[in-house]
Amino acid sequence: MEVHNVTADAETFTCNAYLAIGERTTLVDAGAMEGVVDAIRDHTDSLDAVVLTHQHGDHVERLDAVLDAFDAPLYAYGDHARRDHAIEDGDELLVGDEACDVVYTPGHADDHVSLVSANSLFSGDVVVHDDGAFDDGSFGRTDYPGQSRERLIESIRELLDRMPDGVEHMYSGHGSVFHGDVREVVERALDRAERREPKYPDE
Repeated sequence: MEVHNVTADAETFTCNAYLAIGERTTLVDAGAMEGVVDAIRDHTDSLDAVVLTHQHGDHVERLDAVLDAFDAPLYAYGDHARRDHAIEDGDELLVGDEACDVVYTPGHADDHVSLVSANSLFSGDVVVHDDGAFDDGSFGRTDYPGQSRERLIESIRELLDRMPDGVEHMYSGHGSVFHGDVREVVERALDRAERREPKYPDE
């Protein structure tokens, strides 16, 4: 499956927004980069779907611009004024060319979901490869109001339980794309989260 991080050239803070091109060309998160519509158009003239991992500002700031430009249906777990389809834990979504299971993964955000196929993991912010706090296995911050380290730990465990062996591509909301043994990265993230130590020194 052909996947592009269309916010890779952002000069301001944003999530990674992933364009998965295939049978059902899908944008996973919209990001906060002003030029994201043009970046998408560098690869495709149309979108079949936009899927949100969660609705923190860095993931949805440019959502209206994307929806207006491509008239694509919006899939989200949490309520949103422009949501066309509510997604639930256990649903299956075709992302690009891959059938992905929706896994509800709260802790960093109450409406957080991850998308898992036989080959790929779109993990949003629940698990990332590298983010400045940890390399080769990190996890979403949980020090803001409404967040919970305990719920995040449960979510990572659930993700491991439901992620098939052989997943080789991790597309996370921040940091680098990872290609290799994704399960090992997620297991390292879980181990670090379970230590219950502050992720950042100022927490």
